[in-house]
Amino acid sequence: MKVAIFTGNYNHIRDGVSLTLNRLVGFLSDQGVDVLVFGPTIEKPEIDHTGEFVAVPSIRMPGRPEYRITSAFPKVAQNRLEQFNPDIVHIATPDYLGFSALKWATKKGIPVVSSYHTHFSSYLKYYKLSLIEPLLWKYLAWFYGKCTHVYVPSESMVKLLEEQDIKSELKIWARGIETDQFSPSFRDFEWRAQLGVSDDELIITFVSRLVWEKNLRLFAEVVNRLQASYPKLKALVVGDGPAMDEAKELMPQAVFTGFLEGKELAKAYASSDIFFFPSDTETFGNVTLEAMASGLPSIVADATGSRSLVSHGKSGYVIPVESSDKFYTFIEKLINDENLRIKMSASAIEKADEYSWSAVNKELLSYYNEVLESKN
Repeated sequence: MKVAIFTGNYNHIRDGVSLTLNRLVGFLSDQGVDVLVFGPTIEKPEIDHTGEFVAVPSIRMPGRPEYRITSAFPKVAQNRLEQFNPDIVHIATPDYLGFSALKWATKKGIPVVSSYHTHFSSYLKYYKLSLIEPLLWKYLAWFYGKCTHVYVPSESMVKLLEEQDIKSELKIWARGIETDQFSPSFRDFEWRAQLGVSDDELIITFVSRLVWEKNLRLFAEVVNRLQASYPKLKALVVGDGPAMDEAKELMPQAVFTGFLEGKELAKAYASSDIFFFPSDTETFGNVTLEAMASGLPSIVADATGSRSLVSHGKSGYVIPVESSDKFYTFIEKLINDENLRIKMSASAIEKADEYSWSAVNKELLSYYNEVLESKN
């Protein structure tokens, strides 16, 4: 099997999309599948990418220069695609490059599948572009309607896309986790002490790329209110991004670690007590799954991805993003009830154990086989 993947992000920035696709390419290669990836890049990409990668021209995204928008599908890239002669074209981003790939594959009679990584419409309000949402959904309905399958990370996202008249066959491709890499066993009291946190204090943690679409302002608002009443509550922000400096101004008492990975990231999760992630733009929520595997009760916004992971009242709380008072109330409940935190921790770990990257990507490979079998 030969698969060509087209994406708006593979190595130039480290986020959920790029990490998910790199892991998929590694898995497919281990299974004997030939993979060729096309996408934008920069001079010094953040990720040492997996597999063969063909860079295409791109420009900086207005207002978000760390992201790239593909601007061409040049002849040299098309020639490499022709030479590769894929059995399946997998489009991860419905941008100019994705449109070009769709056009090419349709002309060649090669089946096209797509995966839904970014909930584009939920981002529009952060850029005051909500008026174009109907046009965006019209384009996405047309684009995905040309695909044999669309791989969606959660059942709640399936329902949302169906409501938006997406006619393609929607299949679940969840996100996974290496449960041995995230565990309560990595809790480190010495690490907490280095942050100035004593054993009787609680850490409430936010982990993500620091961009406003992750609802950093709501996190800051709620945490600042809580710390005014509970001085032994410490805020921990893990990640880096363009909103870092302003976020520090909003939360002068918080500890900012910057970007962490590997053992340090696992230690940060496990050494915390509550995970608070009010982002309402998630299609899945990898960081929430990592927090749950680390034994943290999770308070999340009622977003399509997060509500598929967190069971309200069992492993955490799922709250409408406009209800800031409810975030305060439910977090306060956890602060004051150690037994509740322990009970929710056990439920969170149990839920996280249902996800593994090998099983998740094996499912996707079975979908590829299904597409090829139906073609024959």
